[in-house]
Formats: sequence, structure tokens, C-alpha cells
Amino acid sequence: MHDNVTVATPEADFARPDPEVVSRLAALPVANIGDAMDRLGLLDSRIQAIWPGARLAGAALTVWTRAGDNAALHEALAIAKPGDVIVVNGQGDETRALLGDLIGAKALARGVAGFVLDGAARDAESLGDIGMPVFARACTPAGPYKFGPGRVGVPVAVGGVSVNAGDVVVGDGDGVAVIARDEAERVAEAAQAVFDDEARRRAAIPAPLASVRG
Repeated sequence: MHDNVTVATPEADFARPDPEVVSRLAALPVANIGDAMDRLGLLDSRIQAIWPGARLAGAALTVWTRAGDNAALHEALAIAKPGDVIVVNGQGDETRALLGDLIGAKALARGVAGFVLDGAARDAESLGDIGMPVFARACTPAGPYKFGPGRVGVPVAVGGVSVNAGDVVVGDGDGVAVIARDEAERVAEAAQAVFDDEARRRAAIPAPLASVRG
């Protein structure tokens, strides 16, 4: 462990959401989840999937690090459990990538569900090739520092949203939503209702008229 990286939950034993509720949220569009939360809990729209089609859902394992430094991210990866999403306050820095495909491959081997970075990443194509979902503010080829300081398992601010360890994180092509753990079941029910209502409204839209040839 880096001497200047503090791990609040050394065994990553914080309370996690019900996996069944996470699965229900994972099956829904982030837009519907946002609507069910009164458009709150949605990260800054600059934080997007770095490869097309990336999706993620899981329990947040939080990281707070200085700009451009990934020492704390390594500590988080060492204690992450299958299904966790590593959520990083990287101070919005876009000049140094906090991770690339090497960390992505290690995370995949540990069963990590993905990363959300208020910062930058690199190796976007390679991460897509191995299927590791990464949502970030930017991509840059420049690598990170590895000195710290940092914190793991503490409340963080990411993309303008407060995130606690154990909150549910869901990401798709529209962006990322964060759902408080104790609100997850209620939000899943409300988001499903939004989805079902939109499906009914779409079904009621008349099909386009076929073109008429003279």
C-alpha cells in the first residue's frame, strides 16, 4: 500500500445493494432512471463511455485522488469485489489518464463491472476489445503519476454528484446515474414505471403512412 493512500474500508466490506435490484436497474435506460429521480443524480454530461456500446451497473467503490495520479486507484482495485464499479474523483483533470488497458485487464480478472472517472482514460479501443466499460471525462495518451495522495471508500463528488461507497452506479450511451443504496429499490420500481409508460406511448404512435406511387 502507498503510505499516503488511506483506505477507509480495507476489506471492502461496506454495505452493498441487493444484486437483484442492481440487475433491475441495469436493464433500464439511464434516461428513465434519471426521470424517476426527478432528473437528479445524473453525472455531468461530459462523462461518457469511451467506447461505443459500453454499459455498466454495480456497487460504487469510491476513490478520491489528486489530479493525474492513480496510486489510490490501484489500492481500490486490490480490494474490489466482483460487481463493483470503481468511481473516481480525479478532480476533472484531462491531462493524465488514470487508467488504460493494463488496469482494465486486471479489473476484468477481478470481476469489476467498470470504471467511472471524473478524469481521463486512455487505450479506449483496447478497453473496448476486452469489454471493460469505462466512462470518463476525456481520453489522452499521457500516463498518470503514481505517488498519491488519495482516499478509498470515502464519499466523493463525481461529475457534480455525491457518491458513497455502496451506491448503485448505472451507465449507458446517454451517461451515468448514481442511485443512493437505500433508495435503489424504490428508484428501480419508479424507473420501470417510466419505461413501461414510454413503451405504451410509443406503441400508440401511428405508423408512418406508406408512400403512394402514381
